[in-house]
Amino acid sequence: QVQLVESGGGLVQAGDSLRLSCAASGRTLSTYATGWFRQAPGKEREFVGRIRWSGGSTYYADSVKGRFTISRDIAKNTVYLQMDSLKPEDTAVYYCAADTKKRTSLIGSASGNGYDSWGQGTQVTVSS
Repeated sequence: QVQLVESGGGLVQAGDSLRLSCAASGRTLSTYATGWFRQAPGKEREFVGRIRWSGGSTYYADSVKGRFTISRDIAKNTVYLQMDSLKPEDTAVYYCAADTKKRTSLIGSASGNGYDSWGQGTQVTVSS
């Protein structure tokens, strides 16, 4: 089992940047990919992007492509979500999730069903 803890959320203004962290512990060597999701009040959970631990390839939702960047620090077992040019519509609770069973390779990175460990979430609020 992998345990995930997000941090770095906060209140920023439109156009600002913020970097979220997702620190992993436990059986981290089994992680195939780490994804970021978000959920705004009254809305369904939305895929943001993911990174594969081997090779570091990334994949993003169209809504954040060009503004958000996912990276990883293997030595620290940490994945980062760098968010630039933030917009009020980016306001949400952000979650990281780990796929330790390679499910995302079968059903796609954007489905939450592909991930078996989730963090508790961190709030990001972007004011206009």
